[in-house]
Amino acid sequence: MTQGIVSSLGLLDLANTKEIAPEPISEEALKWFHTDTYINVLKRAGRGIHDFKALKRGLGTPDCPLFKNMFEYSALAGGGTTTGAELIMSGEWQIAFNPAGGFHHASADSASGFCYLNDIVIAAEMFSRAGARVLIVDLDAHHGDGVQDAFYDRSDVITLSMHENGKTLFPGTGFVEEIGTGAGSGCSINIPLPVGTFDGIYRTAFQEIVLPLTNAVAPDVIILPIGMDGLAGDPLAHLNLTNNAYADIITDIAELDIPILATGGGGYNPQNTARGWALAWSIFAHGPDDAVAGFGMGGVMLENTAWFGGLRDRTLLSHGGYRDSVEKEITETVKKVKSLIFPLHGIPL
Repeated sequence: MTQGIVSSLGLLDLANTKEIAPEPISEEALKWFHTDTYINVLKRAGRGIHDFKALKRGLGTPDCPLFKNMFEYSALAGGGTTTGAELIMSGEWQIAFNPAGGFHHASADSASGFCYLNDIVIAAEMFSRAGARVLIVDLDAHHGDGVQDAFYDRSDVITLSMHENGKTLFPGTGFVEEIGTGAGSGCSINIPLPVGTFDGIYRTAFQEIVLPLTNAVAPDVIILPIGMDGLAGDPLAHLNLTNNAYADIITDIAELDIPILATGGGGYNPQNTARGWALAWSIFAHGPDDAVAGFGMGGVMLENTAWFGGLRDRTLLSHGGYRDSVEKEITETVKKVKSLIFPLHGIPL
């Protein structure tokens, strides 16, 4: 669906864009993170062999169901992310976007939250092994627990997640106090958000924490999972964002002139999610140009599920009292994150 929208806007025909078929993640690369046992169990499950070993590793549950060739599918879907990493490392491309990727819940030895193989971890490991310092900025409404756990005691890969508070949403992790351990102390950053978080305060939190931190750590590459489940009305989350918030943040990151490896992620209203990813693609390909975000290249408006206004959503208004309580909670969260993280990176409070 995303590909169809992007194509209809002519964004695959620009001189600076190219659609590339992915190569599956190699088993050698998968074993940088996933265990041999889990990989073998996943392969067996994809051939219809479901036993206690599979169930113990999260396979065959409501959020990680079994299906034919599940290992091969997961390796190919995540392979778009690692293929993008290779293109960036080669210097051929500054930005690569794999909407089919972003499986941030998968752990080394189990599946979780619709995620079987963790492409984000593998891509970050690829960059790190090439000598690059990596910053992961995860915008999915759910905390990227599998990614955080993979790098919790390391300083070469910094994980930052803006997500709905674990008190109200799966996986129940990602609290402010989870800042890393040992060499990784201060390299895991979490910004938990209350129910009803809206565009303005969301971007304020991003600008006050993510931008100063990025300047301080000076990453060689940014991995950007763009889950669209933070959009208002998503059936599995409770935030109140429009895709304008994502567009503004993507623009802020793109203007840093640091290579970007973007992925998809969550998003359980398919129409809104596809439109949001198409908007992200348009910004990567063309910059924050409202003419492209709102109209087809020939000047024809692109209908979407909400209104005849193109890729961008309409502004949402929150009830005053509810809005005030959300703003107060996020302001306190930002203050706490700064106090815990900024001194460890030499950032003045």
